[in-house]
Amino acid sequence: MTRKVLKGKIINSKNDKTIVVKVIRKFRHPFYGKVITRSKKYHAHDEKNKFKEGQEVSIVETKPFSKKKTWQVIDK
Repeated sequence: MTRKVLKGKIINSKNDKTIVVKVIRKFRHPFYGKVITRSKKYHAHDEKNKFKEGQEVSIVETKPFSKKKTWQVIDK
């Protein structure tokens, strides 16, 4: 099974070894045809605390690190 990879912007990096990434997706409404924007926040594991707020990062789905943290940052 392939792992999901998402791209987003870091909105919080204050926690130890954890960042919060906001992923925005756009899609066309099936009936009306308008473009709709939806966003979701993901908690991701950052082992060395090297990523800061405002950076664009890619995250990959992994085994759970904690209750909310099931994603990990991919090195560039």
